[in-house]
Amino acid sequence: MIMTKKFHRGATLHFPKNTLCPEQNYQYLEDAILITEHGKIIDLVDAELFLTTHPVPPEQIVNHSGLLIPGMIDTHVHYPQMEMIASYGRQLLEWLNDYTFPTEAKYVEQHYAAQQADEFLQQLFAHGTTTASVFATVHPQSVDAFFTAANTYQARMICGKVLMDRHCPDNLRDTADSGYRESKILLEKWHHQGRALYAITPRFAPTSTPEQLVLAGQLAQEYPDAFIQTHLSENTDEINWVKTLFPDAPDYLGVYERYGLVRDRALFGHGIHLEPREYKTLASNHASVIFCPTSNLFIGSGLFPYFSVKEHGIPVAIASDVGGGTSLNLLVNQAEAYKILQLQHQNLNPFESLYLCTQGAAAAMQLEHQIGNFNPGTEADFIELDFGGTPILKQRIKQAKSLEEKLFALIMLADERVIHQTYVHGQQVYCRQ
Repeated sequence: MIMTKKFHRGATLHFPKNTLCPEQNYQYLEDAILITEHGKIIDLVDAELFLTTHPVPPEQIVNHSGLLIPGMIDTHVHYPQMEMIASYGRQLLEWLNDYTFPTEAKYVEQHYAAQQADEFLQQLFAHGTTTASVFATVHPQSVDAFFTAANTYQARMICGKVLMDRHCPDNLRDTADSGYRESKILLEKWHHQGRALYAITPRFAPTSTPEQLVLAGQLAQEYPDAFIQTHLSENTDEINWVKTLFPDAPDYLGVYERYGLVRDRALFGHGIHLEPREYKTLASNHASVIFCPTSNLFIGSGLFPYFSVKEHGIPVAIASDVGGGTSLNLLVNQAEAYKILQLQHQNLNPFESLYLCTQGAAAAMQLEHQIGNFNPGTEADFIELDFGGTPILKQRIKQAKSLEEKLFALIMLADERVIHQTYVHGQQVYCRQ
């Protein structure tokens, strides 16, 4: 008889439910067994108690010396921009024209897109991310390439073709009609195929005509369980541009609202400069705002008002936003989130920042029944963190007196070396050499 169950033994930490107080609602087991089978979590149990009543041969137990947590979830990232990360600083609109658009033009080539998609996924896994909401390019083949690559790893990924029919180079421009048709074909081809999920993806309001936004809203109505991803109130020049392009809209969010794009499973990247009406509208429509710390700092967009968003009952997650962001590592992004709040005389607890990249991110996507935690029945995506991954972290951890202190030190000092192993659908996809 072939043993299909796997027994992972080690310290574990997760947030089993949605909460406004993650520091009070986590489950930590210093010596646990995480049982997986056929890509799913079967149970999370105390190791000593379990082994006294369920003897498991030692060779069937995978021992982990680090901390097991659910795989991290990047709720806003551009896979074509990985190769232009850390391009010399400009403000948002200049940066798009100088770096983003020329890079994305390369993805007209199917082979190139396929090569980059696989490299991007390998980089995600090496940085501890097992699910991401991904912007492709305007080219349908860039979406096909990404989902094909993700399928080889059985990874839970969200992706969409960028819609962009104005204010961009000709070689990156679709039309309202072609954008709708191509998106619909891709959506029907990939949404719910394996672990793939589709996102309707207008880049941002200025690069879509009203005609294109009408058809994006039509798609959203036709496929109510599809995701929507775009950008919102990232930069003050961008906001002023939106006002000139859509003078009848009450505010930036009002543009998307008019076309039926503000609803559950809508993920709005940035949301730094929100108006009072926008807060209320996001909350009442169950839409989510995505905090992109390294990107906000690198492009100089502003300081994200995390607690204002949270207090309005709007779901929030932390994301990398590579290539505006400067690291795919969500621990690094958590460290920058902490500093952004410090500049506003606020504090971000390490349990809360970790929650925003696991269970909180899953909740923002309404996927907490599938990912983000170790509850029985969820998908077996998890990582092992190494508290001795770097010399300075190893030294610091020796002085830590609590789990909270260890997590804070890990987040502040992390780089890719703290990711020891990554598992997707129960299978190891990365191990640090």
